Amino acid sequence: MKAEVFLPEDYRPAEDEPFMNERQLEYFRRKLNAWKNDLLDESRGTVAVLQDDTRNIPDVADRASEETDRALELRTRDRQRKLIAKIDSALRRIEEGEYGYCEETGDPISLKRLDARPIATLSLEAQERHERREKVHRDD
Repeated sequence: MKAEVFLPEDYRPAEDEPFMNERQLEYFRRKLNAWKNDLLDESRGTVAVLQDDTRNIPDVADRASEETDRALELRTRDRQRKLIAKIDSALRRIEEGEYGYCEETGDPISLKRLDARPIATLSLEAQERHERREKVHRDD
């Protein structure tokens, strides 16, 4: 078992320290776990609300409105489920020592990009190339 890494409350990864050192990895691990826990808490709340709200609504318009709200909520939860899978993948990459490096080029992903999108797997340049290719193929 690894020793816990001390991380000050106000710590932010900096460009002038070694890339993906123990402190940076711990910072991103904590950030990812907090994000995952928030999503799971929201999901549990949704399940409880959906279970409590199973009632018979006689007005057709009200029932339709409620069904639309439920469908939107379930679609949101499905997106969050996929996001949790990406968070788990990022946590796995931290454990395997692959986190922070572009899957396409092997180059480091900028700390600013990782801080904004900790599940990023591509550098900004590789992501832009990917999106351009995707757009070209989508237009076909």
